[in-house]
Amino acid sequence: MKNRFYDLNTYYRNIFGCRVQKITVDAGLSCPNRDGTISTGGCIYCNSKGSGTGAHAGGLSVAEQLESGKAALSRRYKAKKFIAYFQSFSNTYGPVEKLKKLYDEALSVENVAGLSIGTRPDCINEPVLALLENYAKDCLVWIEYGLQSASDKTLLLINRGHDYKCFVNAVEAAKGRGIKICAHVILGLPGEEKKDMLETAEAIAGLGIDGVKIHLLYVVKGTKMESLYLAGKHRCLEQDEYAGLVCDFLELLPEEVVIQRLTGDPHRDELVAPVWSLEKAKTIALIKNTFEKRDSRQGKFAF
Repeated sequence: MKNRFYDLNTYYRNIFGCRVQKITVDAGLSCPNRDGTISTGGCIYCNSKGSGTGAHAGGLSVAEQLESGKAALSRRYKAKKFIAYFQSFSNTYGPVEKLKKLYDEALSVENVAGLSIGTRPDCINEPVLALLENYAKDCLVWIEYGLQSASDKTLLLINRGHDYKCFVNAVEAAKGRGIKICAHVILGLPGEEKKDMLETAEAIAGLGIDGVKIHLLYVVKGTKMESLYLAGKHRCLEQDEYAGLVCDFLELLPEEVVIQRLTGDPHRDELVAPVWSLEKAKTIALIKNTFEKRDSRQGKFAF
């Protein structure tokens, strides 16, 4: 392993032999935690945009978003192939016929070599999994389940709308279909100590998943987290503290698990705290330096 963890670029090069970049797609889909099916407030850290780019509201089709992304990423990274990343809200939440049209449109774009579908573990069913299984026969397909924490107490506190067992069931349902499975987790959630975060690492390490995205909890304007933070009821992690926690987390994950993300990407105009979360390059460098100082690596303490 070139790095002390198995990063996404290395994974893509191992498969395709060239630079591959994800392109974020906003398909205009919703979320059961916002449309009233489960709740209307959403998770306490999520605002009404739901990590959206606004591209769909701006009238851009899936293909148009991908073509625009291809042009920019080809110039910046010399990328040869691309993955359509359906990111905003829950991208398996809708009629399977509608989802198929969206996914087909993405794969019709030249040099789009696969799909990465961000969703919730309670927004998956057999027809959708069968659809993704069919795509996986011909291209790379990832399903990205938002877990955030393996603690049911935390999931309730953040108004996630599902429990850990729901996530486990969704993972098991996707296995054996040729679909790659990624879990999203957040470090620094309210009420969680280091012990709780590492228990999440241990829990997902034993599920046989293929990838993990690690996010920092940052406070965004217009969220319930903002109210908690401004009332002095939540402390954000410090940058060095976060870097150490990420290394602790990765040490517990099997070395073959692809680490798709090490921190988040807050929008500057929406961010309340911590300000250091805007320093993504510095944060990643701190994580790598922490591993170097420890002479450690991903999987060091994995069972």
